[in-house]
Amino acid sequence: MNKTKAVLEYLEKGNYITSWDAITLFKATRLSSIIFNLKKYGYNIQSIDQRTPDGTRYSRYWLEKENKDE
Repeated sequence: MNKTKAVLEYLEKGNYITSWDAITLFKATRLSSIIFNLKKYGYNIQSIDQRTPDGTRYSRYWLEKENKDE
């Protein structure tokens, strides 16, 4: 399975993902590129910037579910 598909399936299950998650779960070192491509394919991926207690910044991504009633 390719890394983009693995990340997408993980997000479709309702999980959040960070760069560290992508590395440890899928050996994917370029999560931002994967997210960029998924957005280009039309997936509604949201993100929030966060900080660790020592001040390191990172992004947390999730797939926003579409409202099926619309």
